[in-house]
Amino acid sequence: MYTKINEMIEKNLDQYMQMVQYMYDNPELGFKEYKAQQIMVEYLKNAGFEVETNIAVETDFIATYKSDKEGPVMAFMCEYDALPEVGHGCGHNLIAGIGIAAGEGLKAVIDEIGGTIKVVGTPGEENFGGKVELVKAGAFNDVDVALMVHPGTKNGLGGKSSALNPIKFEFFGKNAHGCKPQEGASALDAAVMTYMQINLIRQFAEPLTYIHGIIKDGGLAANVIPAYASLEYYFRAPTMKYAKVITDKAIKCAEGAALATGTTFKTTVYECPYEDTLVNYKLADMLKEKYEMLGLTDINPVNEDPIGSTDVGSVSYVCPTIQGGIKIAEDWVTGHSKELAAATVSEEGKQALNNASKAIAYVAYDLIVNKDLLKEVKDEFEKSK
Repeated sequence: MYTKINEMIEKNLDQYMQMVQYMYDNPELGFKEYKAQQIMVEYLKNAGFEVETNIAVETDFIATYKSDKEGPVMAFMCEYDALPEVGHGCGHNLIAGIGIAAGEGLKAVIDEIGGTIKVVGTPGEENFGGKVELVKAGAFNDVDVALMVHPGTKNGLGGKSSALNPIKFEFFGKNAHGCKPQEGASALDAAVMTYMQINLIRQFAEPLTYIHGIIKDGGLAANVIPAYASLEYYFRAPTMKYAKVITDKAIKCAEGAALATGTTFKTTVYECPYEDTLVNYKLADMLKEKYEMLGLTDINPVNEDPIGSTDVGSVSYVCPTIQGGIKIAEDWVTGHSKELAAATVSEEGKQALNNASKAIAYVAYDLIVNKDLLKEVKDEFEKSK
């Protein structure tokens, strides 16, 4: 059966790369991926999938192929939003190609083994949380396992990610002439005091907690006491529960600063919060086995120290989930860079698409035909929640 999967992926490899190249040439920011959505939806329809769009977000999609035989539901997740300035510097165009290839590869055998394939288009991973919205819409409720692979500088089995709580602080004071500050109340002073106090929280935070923020607004003229200022912060931690603990401490800092400066403030969640990612170690073991079968070496184990955040976390709380890694560039290439974007359309990117899509298609195949394996994966998921 693996041979049939291989033949399907290899036969269409150039077409997958044409889509990857098209997205590279036409980068679109989150929730504005109209061209990317269109080219993928058209391809999947022609490949025999039934496609639904606008499930939770205008630029999402779910392409479904259901065998006449009952069986598990395997979902391959695609990302396709780009970044400002660097385009596909996070490699989401290649993730999209991998997801489509894996789905079509498994489709070559699904009628024989039974089950359902879903290729899920998840827009806006950078900052906007397309998967979070799809989870809210119930898109993964019937999924048994969700799989994807992210390109980078290492082959890997995925890992934990940080929960992310994005909070905006807005301060409100009173304008006055710079030479008569006593007639005003400086929102900027409140913001600066809050910024300094939040910095002091870091020493007392638990390990693997990250606090980073900016002064977004601080006034428009040096000789005017600012009546408005704002801060934007990311509070990251191994769990959302602890991220909210740190957030509450930061809000106390703002309360004190507002009291001291005679200002008021409010807080809002200004971007989509992301859950931490639950690791499924059985899925990681299976992916390692498939990578080695395909000749990949230097495979990093599961990363136990969460660094960075992803909306994959939300999916991992609904069904067993894995986001592996595949190497497309050398170590000196940084993420979110033009160099990584260029690597997605290189020969290394093409080979990575070939290997990664086969690997997760193999994993999905094994889970469908081996009920004990699927049970093991699901049992671990239930215990980890």
